[in-house]
Amino acid sequence: MLPEESLPVRLMSTIWADGDGLHDDLSEPGDVDAWLDAVGVSRFGAQATSAELASARALRDAARYLAGQVTGDHREHARAPVPDVDAAVRRVNETAALLPPPRLEVAGEAVREGVAIDGSAVTAALARVAQEVVALVGGDDAVRLRACYAPGCVLYFVKTHPRREWCSVTCGNRVRAARHYEKTREATHGTKARQA
Repeated sequence: MLPEESLPVRLMSTIWADGDGLHDDLSEPGDVDAWLDAVGVSRFGAQATSAELASARALRDAARYLAGQVTGDHREHARAPVPDVDAAVRRVNETAALLPPPRLEVAGEAVREGVAIDGSAVTAALARVAQEVVALVGGDDAVRLRACYAPGCVLYFVKTHPRREWCSVTCGNRVRAARHYEKTREATHGTKARQA
């Protein structure tokens, strides 16, 4: 979802809602692999474990909590299941600290930047995402982070245009349709009241 958004926002968007309720795109380890592949974060062919699924979900929930904190979003789904801001910060920092430092590698005649991965490549990929959460929530772009308040939406977005108010065109259309319905309803009820 939201392919133009940053990695943290795309991770937060693995929780989404529709007419059937709230959905979680990270329900099994293979979902973590699929998500990392979809957002272009290399896992070097490694497959997520159940523990890494739990880590991905905890990172996502912490990022959503912090986005709620930054945007003033008090909707219930923005805060659950993280108990408080300290727990959210701790989770993001602990995950970010797992990113291996960069190093130089020799490839034939060329010298290039590489990464030493002593542990799991999936854990390293999640650590990279956590570092981007730190940069988004704690950096200059935090003032542009927004909660989408379209009816039924639970997503966040980074405001890239002064007039942007919704996470997607779909949500904007839903809001406009709701406004039109309300105006039509008010006009209909006003006409009936005057006729009575």
